[in-house]
Amino acid sequence: MICRVLFYELSETKIRQFAAIQFNSKMIDFSKIPSPCYVIEDRLLRKNLELLKKVKDEAGIEIICALKGFSMYSTFPLVREYLSGATSSSLNEARLCFEEMETKAHVYAPAYLEREYEELMSYSSHITFNSLNQFNQFGARAIANGISCGLRINPQYSEVETDMYNPCIAGSRLGITRNQLGDTLPEGIEGLHSHTLCENDSYTLERTLNAIEERFSGLLKQAKWLNLGGGHLITRADYNPEHLIALLKNFKTKYPNLKVILEPGSAVGWRTGYLTSTVLDIIDSQGIDVAILDVSFAAHMPDTLEMPYKPKILGAHQEPVTGKPTYRFGGMTCLAGDFYGDYSFDEPLKIGDSIVFDDMIHYTMVKTTTFNGVPLPSIGIWRENESFELVKTFGYETFKDRL
Repeated sequence: MICRVLFYELSETKIRQFAAIQFNSKMIDFSKIPSPCYVIEDRLLRKNLELLKKVKDEAGIEIICALKGFSMYSTFPLVREYLSGATSSSLNEARLCFEEMETKAHVYAPAYLEREYEELMSYSSHITFNSLNQFNQFGARAIANGISCGLRINPQYSEVETDMYNPCIAGSRLGITRNQLGDTLPEGIEGLHSHTLCENDSYTLERTLNAIEERFSGLLKQAKWLNLGGGHLITRADYNPEHLIALLKNFKTKYPNLKVILEPGSAVGWRTGYLTSTVLDIIDSQGIDVAILDVSFAAHMPDTLEMPYKPKILGAHQEPVTGKPTYRFGGMTCLAGDFYGDYSFDEPLKIGDSIVFDDMIHYTMVKTTTFNGVPLPSIGIWRENESFELVKTFGYETFKDRL
């Protein structure tokens, strides 16, 4: 049976028409997918990667995948066809890049652990240091191992509206401001790294580059590479990739000494898949209909509460519609705030109905927890040949091993 909430109880003809609109002439049979489960469409991932490669090739830059946003290593064989590597923020991510992406990582972390550093270097091609203290402590060993070293800079300009995601607010621990550096790069530093974007477009990047040049132009002319970090949402429908290509090509004419690097995470996994769930119960909570699901917003979709943003549910009206059945959705944990709503439907929901959350691949699997002992969703891939591959399931040991 096709997912009832997604397609309702329509005729076969209408089901196919609806599916063509939702999935670009492809129809996913969600009855083949367990609940709960993160499921990625590899054809949609490939579409994103093709666009990223186009930008990479035409702008003459390097684009790598930020593992903090997209670490689904079962897809790395596909990712490797289009991108040249990955960026990591920890020893574990660097090892994952080395073992599964089959290349050494570009590494940045706010601080490095002495007990991990030797192993970290074995997985690293580039290491960026967050402060001069960190470079003075660890830099010489990296240079001796042939690793290209950089410094993270803070251009003191960001258009990110949510303070939690803004690295340029007063008191930010991320990056070195211009007044902390002299007119010459420290000996052994080959690159600069700036990351001030969060799901922004190329016009925001243009204004950000102006701020970087205003403060760091002299140092840029001395460097070999500039890493512009992540937050470039190149695969979003309203993004202008041609403007990005022109912007980067123009920037490179001013700084021909620089290799320019972008490291998007969200853009890789953007709109590539779903989180399936099932209605376990429906209750009347003081006049509000609440549908309790077998997933958790807090444990499985934490960005919906942290940013916050309202996730899209396939087949639902994203805002309440007067006169239609309307529901608030609650998660599996005992956290009072583990809920999101409200959504309207053309038909009343029933216990056992499927609810499918859209765009649940980037910054979801990487942030899941087992709070309350709630099981993690399974992970799967909907293949281009219209088959489903279950990649991984989780059970008691996953919960126990974290404690």
